[in-house]
Amino acid sequence: MQNTSDKTDNSEKKLSKTQRKQTMLALQKIGEQLTTLNDKQLNELNLPDNLLEAIYHVRQINKFGARQRQMQYIGKLMRQIDIHPIQDKLNAWQQQSLHQTALVHLTERWRERVLSDASHLTAFVKQYPTAEIPKIRLLIRKTIKEKNSDKSSTSYRLLFRALQAAIRNEQN
Repeated sequence: MQNTSDKTDNSEKKLSKTQRKQTMLALQKIGEQLTTLNDKQLNELNLPDNLLEAIYHVRQINKFGARQRQMQYIGKLMRQIDIHPIQDKLNAWQQQSLHQTALVHLTERWRERVLSDASHLTAFVKQYPTAEIPKIRLLIRKTIKEKNSDKSSTSYRLLFRALQAAIRNEQN
């Protein structure tokens, strides 16, 4: 009887096969994220050498089956390290990327507004008082002139940069 209760205690401490598989797949998914990072980002993570080699190797593999096996190997290597600092860093980079995308969309909306109606420039200046108003006005005029004459859109890009700089100044 005592032997049976020992088996029950041991089985409670062990993960089920489903839980182990879910953990393995989660690590493999993180490994896939690691393969998309550039070399600078990988170096920031301070990964073990064997894991770095596996990541560099998977980048060179084109065949689906071989790539899957290499990703499984990366997942196996990741079971041996503490994954939490890596996950935290990946999450921080993801948030930074989302913030950058939101900034670009906001800037594009403001650019279209100020080009469509001059009263929107007043609203922009109220919201972002550090904006270089004369420069932005000049770029608006040049952009409209370029659009009407079918010239290159240099001023259009410069207007975007000027608006984005003003938005960034207010966010910091």
